[in-house]
Amino acid sequence: MIALAVTLLMPALTALVLAFVRPAPVGTRINMSATTAGFAASVWLAWNVLTQGGIHGAQFQVDAFNVYLIVLTSFVGMTTSIFSGPYMAHELELRRVTPRRMRLYHASFQGFMFTMLLSLSTNNLGVLWVALEGATLATVLLVSLYRTPESIEAAWKYFILCGVGIAQALFGTILLYFAAARVVPDPEQALQWSVLYAHAAQLEPVVVGIAFIFLLIGYGTKVGLVPLHNWLPDAHSEGPTPMSAVLSGLLLNVALYAIIRIKMITDGALASGVAHDPHLAGKLMMGFGLLSFMIAGLFLHRQRDIKRLFSYSSIEHMGLMTFAFGLGGPLATFGALLHMTVHSLTKSAIFVTVGHASQIAGTQKIEHIRGLVRTQPVVGWGLLVGSIAIAGFPPFGVFTSEFLLLSATMKSWPWLAVPLLAGLAVAFAGLFRHLHSMVFGPSPAGQQPIPLNPVPVALHLAFVLWLGLSIPAFLARWFDEATRLISGSGLL
Repeated sequence: MIALAVTLLMPALTALVLAFVRPAPVGTRINMSATTAGFAASVWLAWNVLTQGGIHGAQFQVDAFNVYLIVLTSFVGMTTSIFSGPYMAHELELRRVTPRRMRLYHASFQGFMFTMLLSLSTNNLGVLWVALEGATLATVLLVSLYRTPESIEAAWKYFILCGVGIAQALFGTILLYFAAARVVPDPEQALQWSVLYAHAAQLEPVVVGIAFIFLLIGYGTKVGLVPLHNWLPDAHSEGPTPMSAVLSGLLLNVALYAIIRIKMITDGALASGVAHDPHLAGKLMMGFGLLSFMIAGLFLHRQRDIKRLFSYSSIEHMGLMTFAFGLGGPLATFGALLHMTVHSLTKSAIFVTVGHASQIAGTQKIEHIRGLVRTQPVVGWGLLVGSIAIAGFPPFGVFTSEFLLLSATMKSWPWLAVPLLAGLAVAFAGLFRHLHSMVFGPSPAGQQPIPLNPVPVALHLAFVLWLGLSIPAFLARWFDEATRLISGSGLL
């Protein structure tokens, strides 16, 4: 419990401190130190869970599923804070941000980390809703950081669309409470996930099914599922790049995690009634996931902004993960968990290189980004290798996870393998349409390298390569336990 307290309190307290720290370099060092300490605490927490069992209390629920996401979130938060040091210093030098906005950036970054970690560890679905709304508010401040008309418009679009989604999720949460209050002995426990899961078979199937639909649409908005995905490309393109890295690499995972937790309750409720389709929740997730996957792949071909390009790639991959978790079964679930990991690592690394590429070229327009390998080889090769990895080339981990997902699809729904393969081919063509000229084309006259830290990119891509070649035994065991839990055979 101490490790969990440190993991949660570190970003919360640091956010309060950074709100009053004026010198930007001091704020940068505090931000990096806090995320590093938070990552160490999350590893300590994971070790306790794997060796001594999970935490099952009235307020917090930590098991093999969410502790793995807590570690992943803390790790990407740490590496992103390391990347953001030189990146935001360069933005300050260019006067795109002021020292006061740097304070806002650092405090919002830590507040964002706190809300995500709280979402992952809480046992209360009401607190989960509040924490995800808090994450929305923190990222609205980050999206509008530059205070340009475009960034303010993107922030409002993000706030309004996600506000609509979170309102749907609130209504779904109320419906779940309505169904549980008549079954759970103590109504005060009617929003605790562990209690709902234990009493799932006694819940009214119709009410729970309707609640899941509202919750899927609500939290699916934050996942980036079509049709309420329009906020995501704008938020990525107008906000600072470190925000894009944690948004694509972390927040989308957290929202999908919320949907999976509720699906586990819904499956138990619908399985108790012969007049109801016990796989309704999974089929809805498969439908929304496949639709998002296909549409995002097509939109990749229309992008002229490099950040928007990779934001649609995030929608594509989140659709693929939603489809896989909806498909269910050990193979699909294991593949989806692996895909969650490798997508987070790869996409955050890509946004690091994209941010530096935009600083080097002085623009985010794809047609003006040229010759990165000649100007700054680390950025050029990082963008190339990251794009190859996210496209699913072997031997990177994305290839392994997509192979598992395709194998599970061919086993359960063989005819759906055709649109999946077609979608992967369309997405590949969209990603590589302009990549050669950006990386290897002639560099414009006067293009100069910029200060950067290559460690986050190298570390992330090395992990993705490692997971493609061989999944470590401890991580395979982790995924196995999480798969059993999600599939309904694990123990609370």
